[in-house]
Amino acid sequence: MPVVIGARLVLLAAMVSCGLHLAVGQNATAGPVPVEQRIQHVTSGLIGGVVLSGQEHATHTLADRMKALNVPGVSIAVIHDGKIEWARGFGVRELGGSPVNAETMFQAGSISKPVAAMAALRLVQDGKLSLDADVNTYLTSWKFPSDPIASGKTITLRELLTHTAGTTVHGFPGYASNEPVPTLVQVLNGEKPADTPAIRSEQAPGKEWKYSGGGYTIMQQALIDVTKQPFPKLLHDSVLVPIGMTRSTYEQPLPQALRENAAAPYRDDGKPVEGGAHTYPEMAAAGLWTTPTDIAKYAIEVEQSLAGKANHVLNADMTRQMLTQGMGDWGLGVQIGGSEAMRYFSHGGANEGFRNLFVAYEKGGEGAVVMTNGDNGSQLGDELMHSIATEYGWPDWKPQVRTTVKVDEKTLQQYAGTYELRPNFDLVVTVENGQLITQATGQPMFPVYAESETKFFPLEFPAEIEFVKDAGGKVNALILHQGGHDMKAPRK
Repeated sequence: MPVVIGARLVLLAAMVSCGLHLAVGQNATAGPVPVEQRIQHVTSGLIGGVVLSGQEHATHTLADRMKALNVPGVSIAVIHDGKIEWARGFGVRELGGSPVNAETMFQAGSISKPVAAMAALRLVQDGKLSLDADVNTYLTSWKFPSDPIASGKTITLRELLTHTAGTTVHGFPGYASNEPVPTLVQVLNGEKPADTPAIRSEQAPGKEWKYSGGGYTIMQQALIDVTKQPFPKLLHDSVLVPIGMTRSTYEQPLPQALRENAAAPYRDDGKPVEGGAHTYPEMAAAGLWTTPTDIAKYAIEVEQSLAGKANHVLNADMTRQMLTQGMGDWGLGVQIGGSEAMRYFSHGGANEGFRNLFVAYEKGGEGAVVMTNGDNGSQLGDELMHSIATEYGWPDWKPQVRTTVKVDEKTLQQYAGTYELRPNFDLVVTVENGQLITQATGQPMFPVYAESETKFFPLEFPAEIEFVKDAGGKVNALILHQGGHDMKAPRK
């Protein structure tokens, strides 16, 4: 399932700049910095996404944070000056097993989407698909049903890739090793043994941005129908091989020959996911097995294609379209952030027991990829990305500096309760020793700090929680503000 989107309170893998602006690639230390020194700085300088003004903030080692968050293994690749400067594994593939190394494969989760989107855009570039035609033009083995909710509008590939098609199903939990796996058509129709609802319209296409793994599953079926190829072969031939992603596959489940150096997934309490890695027939949305090195190769390909230097899959014009910032700050398969002068593209990923993140700048050849085999890995990935950003002088992804105010405990008690962010995903708010604590379904607890009587923020990542009162002054909802998006959660 996507990060949003991760194993965090938030649903989006987006961060905002704290307003610090150093030249990309320029470390505070004068002169070139040895790579081993860089690695030591990164792995000893982990910090949350927010620091309190006027207070000293502690940094942590990677080993300590892995232990605290029950994440057995981490793999990192850092891009500097347009090349992979270093790639290294930390921890173990599975408890009691062999170490993670740069070749260890992880489930990418929703990072599957931008790589799959590149295959779709190659077909557009070759004239076999159109970004703006009715997607049913290309679907033959299944058709997206007409729906009065869509107000008579058809959905397009552009809308599917940018999460503006108005389609349902945020993400997919996959299928345990002892469970039957549905066909793709069964997933699309929500038919047993599929464990998610039918993928249909929930609002008119183009109305607003709303993340939908379901939309990418429709795209997957369209690509299969147009090319008459199995999806793993199509992606292997059109994207993975041309880029040189030699440790990547969309095959589900992972072939036995590749399992020897694959990471095993773990829950947030440190227990293994029962039966091991889940199977995802929703390959475009969540089915990629890969390494940080291979995702870094994808990012470098995008950077170089945009500059017209290495167009192995897409030409410069199509790459430019892919990176054009649209509704919800999304391009065609990737999220877009940063300033006008220094844009970056990114995506997070969350499958059962895996959490991942990549960030890469369009210009300057900078970026990083973090992959983990623990449900708390999103928090760890964010902290690593802050550390990398600080070490390499990125203009973004550094911690925000925030100020706090004192709110009395009587007021805090008014906010205690359960709030529904989306179906089966609640945010529970409690008060402990005068501190407001939040915990989302299946995720760790986070203390939040007051910036006003009704607005609070966590230290781990940039976000705000605003409590809403009815006409009688009773708290009846909260609003989660993060990454430029507002999500209202009524009190249950």
